[in-house]
Amino acid sequence: MLSNRIKAASKELKADLVISNIKIVDVFNLDTYISDIAIKDGYFVGIGDYKGQGELEVDGTGKTIIPGYVDGHVHIESSMVTPIQYSNAILPFGVTTVIADPHEIANVSGINGIKYMIDAAKLVPLDVHIMLPSCVPATSFECNGASLFSKDLKPLYEDENVIGLAEVMDFPAVVSCNEDMLQKLQDAKDEKCTIDGHCSGFDIDKLNAYAAAGIRTDHEATSVKDMIERSRRGIHTLVRYGTVCKDLPNILHGINERNYRLLSFATDDKHLDELVTIGGVNYNVKVAIESGLDPIVAVSMATYNTCRCYNLNEKGAIAPGYVADFSIVDNERELNIIDVYKNGELVVKDKKLIEKISTDLCKTPQELVSSINIPIIKKHDLKIDMKGYHKANIIEVINDGVVTKKTIEEVSVDEQGYFEVDIEKDQQKVIVVERHKNTGSIGKGILKGLKLESGAIATTISHDSHNLIVVGTNDDDILKAIEAIKDMQGGIVVVNDNKVIAKLNLEIGGLITTRESDVVIDDLAKLNKMIRVIAPKVEINPLLTLSFMSLVVIPEIKLCTKGLFDFSIFDFINIYVEN
Repeated sequence: MLSNRIKAASKELKADLVISNIKIVDVFNLDTYISDIAIKDGYFVGIGDYKGQGELEVDGTGKTIIPGYVDGHVHIESSMVTPIQYSNAILPFGVTTVIADPHEIANVSGINGIKYMIDAAKLVPLDVHIMLPSCVPATSFECNGASLFSKDLKPLYEDENVIGLAEVMDFPAVVSCNEDMLQKLQDAKDEKCTIDGHCSGFDIDKLNAYAAAGIRTDHEATSVKDMIERSRRGIHTLVRYGTVCKDLPNILHGINERNYRLLSFATDDKHLDELVTIGGVNYNVKVAIESGLDPIVAVSMATYNTCRCYNLNEKGAIAPGYVADFSIVDNERELNIIDVYKNGELVVKDKKLIEKISTDLCKTPQELVSSINIPIIKKHDLKIDMKGYHKANIIEVINDGVVTKKTIEEVSVDEQGYFEVDIEKDQQKVIVVERHKNTGSIGKGILKGLKLESGAIATTISHDSHNLIVVGTNDDDILKAIEAIKDMQGGIVVVNDNKVIAKLNLEIGGLITTRESDVVIDDLAKLNKMIRVIAPKVEINPLLTLSFMSLVVIPEIKLCTKGLFDFSIFDFINIYVEN
C-alpha cells in the first residue's frame, strides 16, 4: 500500500479519488489556497495538478476542504448512548476522531466496562482513541463499583486503540507520591503515551507538581490566566465547551497566533439532544469564530493541534502522507458541512449519514446490565439531623457549571430537630445512595440552585462514582424516585405527587442504553418537560447539574455517600454549622 501511495503521488498509478480546484485550509501556514487533492488507499498522496488522475473525480470549485475535527477529551457515556449511536450522531458534523475517556463506565464495571467501550468503538467508522481511566475511584473517599490499579491497566496498552492515561484527578495521590499512582504514570511514559490532567482550582504549586509528573494536558482551565499558566509549563489546554462546562468564551480573548499551538478544543460531556442538533467539537469552532477568533486558527486547534498533542502523527492536516479524514464545507468562515470523508471514503453526503451502524452488532455483557444494588430504604433514612443548630453548610450551584459555592444559611428545622425543605429559600434536600455493593451508605445534604417547587429528580449518572443521587422537596417523592431507579436498574426519573411522571432507562451500568437515538431524545424531551412542571423557574440544566453534585474533586463543596465534602480542605465537614 505504501508503494501504491508513492506511485499515485508521482502519477504512475491512478489515485482512488481526486478532488479538483478546491480551496484547502492549510493548518501549517494558517492560510488557504486552491489546488487539486489526490487520495490513495485512505491517505492524501498529492496536492497540485491531479485532474484526470483519479478513478473517481469530484469538482471542488467554490468549496473548501478542512481536516476532520478531533475532540480532545470526551466521555461518550455522557451522551447516554453506546459508541455506535455516538458515531452515527457525530459524523455528520465533521468530527472524525475523538479522544475518549471511559472512566464513567469504569467506575461502575471496572475492566469489563472499559473493554466493552473498546470493543464497541471498533465497530464504527469514527476513530475512538481510548485514554485509560487513571483514577477509579476518583479519590479514596469514594464508594464506587470497581478499583483499578496499575497492574489492571497495563495490559490494556497492548490494544492499538489505547493511546494514553486519562485525566489524573486524584491530586493527593500525585503529590504524596502514592506508589500505585506513580506506577500508572510511569507505565504511560514507558508506552510513550500522553497523560491527561485534571487541574480544577489548582494554584501554581499544584500545576508545577503535575508538570513535573509528566502530565501534559488539562481541560479544567476557566480563564485566560489559567490557560497562560498551563502553557508556560508546557501543559496543553483543551478549551472546553460542552453541555455543562462552557469555558471557551472566558478564554477566547487570550488566544492568538503566538500561543495557539498548545491549545485544542474539547467537549468533555455532551448530552445526546445537543449532540444531534449542534454537534460536538465542531460547535466549539463555530463559537470561537463567531467570537472573533481567526477561522484558520480555530480549525487548526480542532484538528492538527489535537493530533500533535496525542501523537496521532498521521492525522489532522490536508497534506500528502496524512490520513484522508476530511470535510467538504461551503467556506472557511461558515464551515457548513456538505460531505464528510473517513479514510478517503464518503460517509456523509449532503449532510446526511450514508449508512447507520446498528447497535445490534455489539452485544452487552450481562454483568453490565444488572448494576443497581441497594437495600430497602425508609423515610427515616432520609432525615437530616441538625443537632440542635439552625445554620447549615449548603451546596450552592453557580450558573450552569460544575463548580459550586459553599454557602452558610439559616435553615428550617422541625420539632424533632430535622432539616425541613424551604422552597422560598430554594433549599432542597439532596441524597446520595451507594448503589454498587449494597452497603446502605447514604450521604445527605442541602442543595440550592435547582429551584424545585415540588417533586424530586433522581439519576444514576452522578460523577464519578455514579451512585444514585436524588434531589427533592419532600421525602415521599424522594423515596419514590429511589424505588423507581431500583426497579429500572438505572437511569433518570422525575417524580411528583408520589408518581413517576417521566423516566429514561439506562440499562448499561445505569449510564447508557442500546436504544436508538431518536427514542432516547424523545425520553429526554419528556424529562425536560416534566422538570419544568416541578421547577418552572429553573434557568440551568438540572439533570447535568445534579449529576456533578457528587464529584468531590471539583470545588468548593460536594456530596458523596460518606457525607458532605469540602474541596478546600479535601475532607468531610458537618452539614450543621455551630453558632
